[in-house]
Amino acid sequence: MYKYPLATTSWNDDEINAIYEVVKSGQYSMGAKVKQFEVEFAKKFDVKFSVMVNSGSSANLLMVASLFYTKNSKLKLERGDEVIVPAVSWSTTYYPLMQYGLKLKFVDIDLETLNIDLDQLKNSITDKTRAIFAVNLLGNPNDFTKITEIIGDRNITLLEDNCESMGASHNGKFAGTFGVMGSFSTFFSHHISTMEGGVVVTDDEELYHIMLSLRAHGWTRNLPKFNLVTGTKSDDPFVESFKFVLPGYNLRPLEMEGAIGLKQLEKLDSIVKARRRNAEFFKSVMSNNKRFIIQREIGESSWFGFSLVIKDFKESRREIINDLETIGFECRPIVAGNFVKNDVVKLFDYTIFNELKNSDHIDNYGLFIGNHHYDISDAIYKLAEYSN
Repeated sequence: MYKYPLATTSWNDDEINAIYEVVKSGQYSMGAKVKQFEVEFAKKFDVKFSVMVNSGSSANLLMVASLFYTKNSKLKLERGDEVIVPAVSWSTTYYPLMQYGLKLKFVDIDLETLNIDLDQLKNSITDKTRAIFAVNLLGNPNDFTKITEIIGDRNITLLEDNCESMGASHNGKFAGTFGVMGSFSTFFSHHISTMEGGVVVTDDEELYHIMLSLRAHGWTRNLPKFNLVTGTKSDDPFVESFKFVLPGYNLRPLEMEGAIGLKQLEKLDSIVKARRRNAEFFKSVMSNNKRFIIQREIGESSWFGFSLVIKDFKESRREIINDLETIGFECRPIVAGNFVKNDVVKLFDYTIFNELKNSDHIDNYGLFIGNHHYDISDAIYKLAEYSN
């Protein structure tokens, strides 16, 4: 429908053949290909462990859930604990926190980076704060040097929602690997695609074992013989087949998603490189634009998309969207805008720190268009022509 869509497939015969091989094997549920993908994903992002799940949303759920069952008192969360979140993100950043009875504190975002406002973050922390859930928005990593300094020696757990920012980095370290855990998405529109899918990464072995159990019904079957959840497993697989130790879920990916992921992971570097090349051209023609604020890059963004924030309150976002759609651009709000404005928040236990002025501005005057793994100079030319 659109000449310049938000997302397009990055598959070729490699992924199709990978699916076919799984179909021929008859092993459709989570198996050896998923495990191989987890090993390769951890190696790629220089972490000890990764857990593949059925979506990035499930990855966030798994991270939050695991902190309720850890024996590590420094990491353990309890109902009523305060978690700081940026006011602009996707719904499933927030839902697991609400579902586990945590108290959310919404903090404003920076109008240029679109990530959490670091001054507001610093001032919002209290002795009740037990976690910060940082979100790397539209490919842009947070300034984790400053966040680490803000946390200091306080007992505050850092989590990362990195679902939109695979391949981004800050000071040579991948986004998604700064927190005790980080989530990634492999949904169709994201940097690599396994149809649906997600991943959690961590260097904490106990959390890794907890997530292996929680991912599949809370049973012991997928735990190693010596593990930090149950200790030593029985050598009798019959005994361990239906032994449940945690109140888990079914968040398992399909075997074909693991197989596709292996092929996609091989392409990640070239995909991010192409997206960054498009972004350099985008910035060169849009940086001093009179109509729009564009996202200011922190570190090396993987440029999920290109945000456009209207400067002049007198301009109608609806009219601009209509114009862009006429030219051929598919447009979306910047994630979910100011999430506090959604009716579902009435069900949350939450507070708002100070004003959410920038989040409101994004909610009313923000939109974004797509970036891709191939040259989109023509689209950027069209955008610049319209914008000026």
